[in-house]
Amino acid sequence: MAFPIKLEIGFIFDLRYIPFLIVALYGGYKYTFPLYIVLNVYRFFIGGHGIFQSLIFSTVIFILVPLLSKIFLKQNSKKQILSAVFVSFLTIILYLSSLGLQLPALNKEFWILTINALITYTIAMAIIMILIEQIIANINTRETFLQSERLNVMSDLSASVSHEIRNPLTVTNGFLQLLKKSESLTEEDKRYIEFSLLELNRAEKIVSDFLAFAKPQCKNMIYSNLKDETEYVKNIITPYANIHQVDVQFSFNNTLNIQYDKNQIQQCLINIYKNAIEAMKEKGGILSIDVSEQKKDIVIKIKDTGVGMTREEVLQLGRPYYSTKKEGTGLGMLMVYSTINKVNGKIEVESEKGNGTTFIISIPV
Repeated sequence: MAFPIKLEIGFIFDLRYIPFLIVALYGGYKYTFPLYIVLNVYRFFIGGHGIFQSLIFSTVIFILVPLLSKIFLKQNSKKQILSAVFVSFLTIILYLSSLGLQLPALNKEFWILTINALITYTIAMAIIMILIEQIIANINTRETFLQSERLNVMSDLSASVSHEIRNPLTVTNGFLQLLKKSESLTEEDKRYIEFSLLELNRAEKIVSDFLAFAKPQCKNMIYSNLKDETEYVKNIITPYANIHQVDVQFSFNNTLNIQYDKNQIQQCLINIYKNAIEAMKEKGGILSIDVSEQKKDIVIKIKDTGVGMTREEVLQLGRPYYSTKKEGTGLGMLMVYSTINKVNGKIEVESEKGNGTTFIISIPV
């Protein structure tokens, strides 16, 4: 804006709308408004003809383009680039049209500006969008790699440690069961033993969660389309859902088969369903489960109408010992990410505070 192309007719032309459009598409109104203020204040500071027209045009863009932000962000990388280029092309067409209406005649200077402006805006937007999408892809790849490394470390650690801890727990549990049957114990002693057994069972459950991170056992590996597992888990979770006034809606439309550990997939789905139900336990709601196929992927979409999560909470999911529940250990979600990682799948989480959460699990065939 400080170094624009100045036309003989008094108007100036620059590339201000490229960053303006990019922020509007990626950030919505929240981040576009400060830029809108800065753009118009600085345009007023520069002066010259076209201040009023610039204010009107930037206001129209500010009102309309951020409306497309949510749709834009849901598109894949290629479609986002094409959409941004199209919006940029359309914007400059409208800008030049409004400029042409103010001229007494469309001279050679105007047509040269039109051709150069269209080419410049289109190419500049395409290059910047490609760079932005590449940066985002690099960040996602790095995060996926780090998550995979964390899960591999947890897998190795859990396999080596859990078995060693489980043996003394089992022995201690057995002796306490025998001691509980003794007739010489007082009621208070038996109560203490009962507390000890409960704590041992809780410790064993944690160990079992750790064992879930170990590599799949061959005897549990099957080749199927997930129909039996998803229906089984839906059936066993339905009574728990009914207790909390949660309606379970289930649909299955998949013919693709993959190889997976049956027990771990079942436990993975149980963990997600249970978390979803607990997010709705105060007011009830709807748990929607949809299993479908998209090209060469099996897609499991799990949606609830619960309390939802903030963006920061979503980013923390799958990290060891992180949980949104006060009594949670975080091992359940870590097991979910570990299981999906073993079948080379990926998990996308869409959530908004107060508006529920959607888990989208994509497993390549």
